Amino acid sequence: MEEMKGLIFNIQRYSIHDGPGIRTTVFLKGCPLRCVWCQNPEGQLSKPEIFFNINMCTGCGKCIEKCPEGAITIENGKAKTERVICKGCGKCVTVCPNEARSLMGRYVSAEQVMEEVIKDQVFYEKSGGGVTLSGGEPLAQPLFATRILELCKKKYIHTALETCGFTEWSVFREILKHVDLVLYDFKHFDPLKHSEYTGVSNDIIKENAKRICQELSIPMWARIPLIPGFNDSMLNIEYTAKFIASELGNCVQRVSILPYHRLGETKYERLGVDYRVSINPPAENSLDEVKKVFERYGIQTTAGG
Repeated sequence: MEEMKGLIFNIQRYSIHDGPGIRTTVFLKGCPLRCVWCQNPEGQLSKPEIFFNINMCTGCGKCIEKCPEGAITIENGKAKTERVICKGCGKCVTVCPNEARSLMGRYVSAEQVMEEVIKDQVFYEKSGGGVTLSGGEPLAQPLFATRILELCKKKYIHTALETCGFTEWSVFREILKHVDLVLYDFKHFDPLKHSEYTGVSNDIIKENAKRICQELSIPMWARIPLIPGFNDSMLNIEYTAKFIASELGNCVQRVSILPYHRLGETKYERLGVDYRVSINPPAENSLDEVKKVFERYGIQTTAGG
């Protein structure tokens, strides 16, 4: 039988921010949301893409010779890729002498993922760590995500799922059978604002969160990306804290406030995508104020990771 394959764009070892202990985080490609502040745009599309660092390009033309689609030209002494033509085959990456090109996204089997995962099994056991599926959005590849988690559980490896929660409950429930901890993103409490900023309403997201806690009682770490000008109003924070405390209860072991940073902005340029918003990281005192709101509801809260 042919092995099931999925699309990933990174495997990060020795991760300490994606669940307890030392972990390996597997980043699956594809996401149903389009958050205007997205800091991992390379994880949005469900296809391989070329990362291009124009500053490292010398215009040698080797990529032009190798591209089977004729998607690359030279403009002002630099290579230019027509993204609508490019199929992300990665052949141009293999011949670039300056490493100006890299491929974001590769198809692998769950078994190949596990070959990387088990290298650090001793660290998981000693630190109480394990494997975290992230993205993109793991729920966008439910069968592939499930297969990785199944293999982890067979090796007695702790599993965590980092998710926006946007999927049908029947799909979600099957994946959750193999999950020890859910890292759940809450981007905005108001459904209209959530739709405006991410492209989807959060009705199903909130309902799924409640079902995880009320029906399955799987431990959850709530994660709040703090984006100035979008979701950092005290009213939104208050509503979110009240929802977590009243609807999710003791299922939520902690809340992590994740402040916006600008490290992802260069990724848009390398993907040939315009970054249409200008956002500054939140001030330190605003993180403290947000943290205090959740703590008033008796929720253990951390800021910055």
